[in-house]
Amino acid sequence: MVFSVALYLSLALFAIGTVVKISTWFTRKVGVFGRHFTTAQRVGGALKGIFGVVFSAKIAALLRALILDVLLQMRIAKEDRLRWVMHLLIYGGFMLLLLMHALEDHITAKLFSDYYSTLNPFLTLRDIFGLMVMVGVAIAVYRRFILRVPRMMTRPMDHYAIVIVAVILLSGVLLEGAKMTSHSEFIRMVEDYAGMDDEEEIKALESYWVAEYGLVSPTVKGPFEAGILEKGYEAHESNCADCHAPNASAFMGYTAAKILAPVAAGLDRANGVTVFWYIHILACFFGLAYLPFSKMFHIVSSSVSLLANAVMDPETSLPENIATRQAMELDACMHCGTCSLRCSVSVAYEANGNAMVLPAEKLAALKAYAADKALSPKAWAALGEGIVLCTNCDRCTVVCPAGINLRELWLSAREAILSKDGVPLLMLSPFSLFRGLNRHRLPARGYERPLKALRQAMADAFPLVRDTETRIPVTPVDKDFKTEAAGTGPGSTFAYCFSCENCTTVCPVVEAYDNPQDAVGLLPHQIMRSLGLGLKDLALGAPMLWNCLTCYQCQEHCPQGVKVTDVLYELKNMAAKETAAGS
Repeated sequence: MVFSVALYLSLALFAIGTVVKISTWFTRKVGVFGRHFTTAQRVGGALKGIFGVVFSAKIAALLRALILDVLLQMRIAKEDRLRWVMHLLIYGGFMLLLLMHALEDHITAKLFSDYYSTLNPFLTLRDIFGLMVMVGVAIAVYRRFILRVPRMMTRPMDHYAIVIVAVILLSGVLLEGAKMTSHSEFIRMVEDYAGMDDEEEIKALESYWVAEYGLVSPTVKGPFEAGILEKGYEAHESNCADCHAPNASAFMGYTAAKILAPVAAGLDRANGVTVFWYIHILACFFGLAYLPFSKMFHIVSSSVSLLANAVMDPETSLPENIATRQAMELDACMHCGTCSLRCSVSVAYEANGNAMVLPAEKLAALKAYAADKALSPKAWAALGEGIVLCTNCDRCTVVCPAGINLRELWLSAREAILSKDGVPLLMLSPFSLFRGLNRHRLPARGYERPLKALRQAMADAFPLVRDTETRIPVTPVDKDFKTEAAGTGPGSTFAYCFSCENCTTVCPVVEAYDNPQDAVGLLPHQIMRSLGLGLKDLALGAPMLWNCLTCYQCQEHCPQGVKVTDVLYELKNMAAKETAAGS
């Protein structure tokens, strides 16, 4: 009764959790793409897209992704063979245990008319499949806690997944070992299946099982005479061999039986088999019920992501399906850290410690944001910096084992983040180039808003930037500023400038305007001179700092070897630091 209630409750929680999780794919709005679509439109778009794939040539691409990416997980194999082996062992072992063992009455027994779980090859296979999962979990622990793969961060969800799997496996092995040693289980088996009445014959069989099957008996102790063992063997062959292979075939359970042997008698008196059975079953039920709410749900969502991205295209797919896919991709992330390992700007994390620079950590924060969970101002600032620093090089997308289109996700989410207060100053830097290239895909009203807000912030921090006619007479000389700017190797080269204007002449930004000084404030050579004179407001307040394309034309053409572009970088860092400190 308790078993049935627990089973149905866990199945109900699993079903409800799965439905709720999948429903969020059609309700959550990750970024600006598809924000105006209703749930009904997104569900309709998904159905239309599915039928469009099934009844088109794209079905071949779908099948290819199913075989290579979902079943064989070749995307993982290309990046990390050890991790590939780990995934195949855990995924394959669990699926085989589920089909052959957990669902034995519905699958294995239907396929094999002479099936008994205690017969070979099933007895041995169950332990082989369990060992596969154990080795896979051991590799996972080794990679995460001993090998310490760079930039792979461990979250509570990672611990939960390992603990649940470990409890299921260990309790299963201990249950098998306890059954082998249990005298109560032996008596029950004889009564239910053997139909033996002769006490001497039962004692001989018990002696044989003590000697050969790991049974621990409170009444029969070895060593045994050869005649007793021979008689026990004959009783075994007549009554047990047809439905019970040697326990040693279940090598993990038999090893556990040998380990438990010293305490087996006490364990049997305490009904240890029942205790281990309840622990194992409840752990399985809890894992099943918890699966939709845990990291382990990526077994489902990652597979869906791989299949969806195999047949979808940002330019041709329905926009409502793009919005749905991006919501689904947040659940598809398995937090493996592959994207963070390949990220081209991950060095920024090493420099400033902001974990949101790493793609895997940004995804976790975006998932909380899409779920309408409150983020602290500090978390918003970190996420904003991380998502703007992204250069959209697409390295993360290429290596993602779940097939998540991360570049599109960053573009969409970036606009949502920029609609909040506290826009990172990096938006004025070349890091926003990809955003500019995709301006036609972004909401027209929202594109200029963060740029205007940041320019205003700079103007407020350095008010003299607005008044070009009176700037020089009233701007005080800041000797400390001049010393600070010269603190680096490239920064100190500004002293060589003699205002030949070569840098300004070759600058493509200057060339783009009819009246460049109105647009960019100071020209490159003027910024060098302002720096040399110690005029802080002039040097840090010039919009030219943020319009610079970092093409290095100025630096390459300077006859004095002034590192013009590098100097502008130093000034940008100083301006950003000072503006942030004053906000």
